[in-house]
Amino acid sequence: MDQKNMVAETLAELAVQALLNEVNLTPKPGLVDQENNGAHYDLTLQLMHRSAESLRPVFAEIAEASYERVPSQELREEIAAIGRNGEQVMLGITGGVNTHKGAIWSLGLLVSAAASDAKLSDPEFLAERAGTIARFPDRYCAVASTNGSKVKAAYQVPGARGEAQLNFPHVCKVGLPFLQNAREKGISETNARLDTLLAIMSELDDTCILHRGGMEALETVKNGANQVLESGGTSTTAGRLSLMRLNQRMMERFVSPGGSADLLAAVLFLDALQKERSLKGGVAVGNVTF
Repeated sequence: MDQKNMVAETLAELAVQALLNEVNLTPKPGLVDQENNGAHYDLTLQLMHRSAESLRPVFAEIAEASYERVPSQELREEIAAIGRNGEQVMLGITGGVNTHKGAIWSLGLLVSAAASDAKLSDPEFLAERAGTIARFPDRYCAVASTNGSKVKAAYQVPGARGEAQLNFPHVCKVGLPFLQNAREKGISETNARLDTLLAIMSELDDTCILHRGGMEALETVKNGANQVLESGGTSTTAGRLSLMRLNQRMMERFVSPGGSADLLAAVLFLDALQKERSLKGGVAVGNVTF
């Protein structure tokens, strides 16, 4: 196996594992986890697992197409085509249910950025490169009126596309720092990841929530997530009680923070990638490896 294939295989594994780690994280408010299906009639844990595994060759193909290439219009359109084909594979596996469309976009961009230079491990540098790719237009993408596009227009929020084009601020400025800080406090990995999800939920204008419940539901979720964290987080009794109340309110409104879940997966991907590349090539700072 040559270097290109090794990089692609590694990145695909990290991306799929990030998706599995996100969905297996329990208990998550409004989301599929190991306890229940959250605010979803059409999703199950097993379906999410099959969907994630089906994307392994998609992420590998994106990595191979991006290997040692600088961001460009051509690259943007190549990986977009791969991503759209990946969506069809996903829909075939799930019987038409959208399980990971948002994750294909966000993780696909980050995989592309990571493949462009196998020595890069700094999350902010990788997110910036992914943002550069995302800002190129995709001239071959059919114009479609999706739920996300309708919500973006109605509420004037960035959505998944805007998040990427802004260099993933809720990943790099919110999620990753919160995860690292929780670990430094000695919080268990499960609780650290749950609290990281809540930190993202407390700040993100999640189009999945807006689509189902509008601005009132979004504010309820943001405030509720913040209350959990202010109560001490999910590692405390008070925080767990706040989490249960938040989940109950979300189930009553039948809203799910799918955008936040996708960004948590991105956090877990970049975190794992930084560890993997630091172990192999020293401690990387920015684009210089020592």
